[in-house]
Amino acid sequence: MSVDDVYLHLLVRLLQVALLGIAIVGLIRFNWGLVINAGVSLGVTFLPGILSRDYRVPLNAGLTLWITTAVFLHAVGALGPYQWFGWYDSVTHTLSATIVAGAGYASARALAEYDDTLEIPSEFMFVFILVFVLAFGVLWEILEFASGGVASLIGGEAVLAQYGVRDIVLDLVFNAVGALVVALLGTAYLTDVAQGVARTLST
Repeated sequence: MSVDDVYLHLLVRLLQVALLGIAIVGLIRFNWGLVINAGVSLGVTFLPGILSRDYRVPLNAGLTLWITTAVFLHAVGALGPYQWFGWYDSVTHTLSATIVAGAGYASARALAEYDDTLEIPSEFMFVFILVFVLAFGVLWEILEFASGGVASLIGGEAVLAQYGVRDIVLDLVFNAVGALVVALLGTAYLTDVAQGVARTLST
């Protein structure tokens, strides 16, 4: 492991400790939405390690930090930045969209490598990433709406907050921005991941 990787892994651990701290703050405040957001985010940060160790998917320290940073910023937003800063939600949606786009690309590419009869042209892959992320974004907005409905029925704060039609449109726009970043620039960094998934499918 290189010195750079050591520092990146250290940053991941620091963010994981911070997420645990946010969950504890939520418990102290009896804010279950904060606890769930931080707890789920903390759980996600362990997925790269599990995939690397148990399924031999090559997720390097940079990709692990990328995923951890995205979920960390989402959990921090539940502390107040989502309400304080209008731009914060756009940043987190863009970062989250890059993760969804990366997962969609790696999965589709892995299937193409696993099945020789399946061929995915690069032009179609570009469209697939955009459609995949936008579809996931629509599902997320539905979950936010449902979360608000459940909170209004049982009381308490919604785990996922929604702030009106303008917020929905902006979320989808920045989801598309994240998808474009991966489609145009990020696929080269995910080739090894896709090949690792394909090897796992072959075993």
